[in-house]
Amino acid sequence: MGLGQDDRGLRRTTDAAAFRVRDDEGVVVPELAPRRTFGGVVAVWVVAALVGVSIGAFVPAEWRAAWLVVSLGGCLLLSFGVQLWFGRSQGFTERVAAGVLGALLVLGVISAGFGLAAVVPG
Repeated sequence: MGLGQDDRGLRRTTDAAAFRVRDDEGVVVPELAPRRTFGGVVAVWVVAALVGVSIGAFVPAEWRAAWLVVSLGGCLLLSFGVQLWFGRSQGFTERVAAGVLGALLVLGVISAGFGLAAVVPG
């Protein structure tokens, strides 16, 4: 039956049938170490800034607005892909929205800089 003695001389059973599986009463085990997801949001913002500056450097002034819209669409796809790569479903929509909204603000500030640079003579 698998009876033995431990260090203290007490009898113990080593039979697997003696251990009963019990209901955990609805307790949910949390994730032990969830990945940090804010880095993926900030990465999209950094990419938006780099793309916006490169558009300003390499694209003629009459095409900058169109390319900024294209880059915002690219940031949407990038944000979606990065958040899928993280593999966490909790807050997925909020993280994608935060990435795209931040990219919109970054590209908007860069676009305002382009507009001011076009107005100022020099």
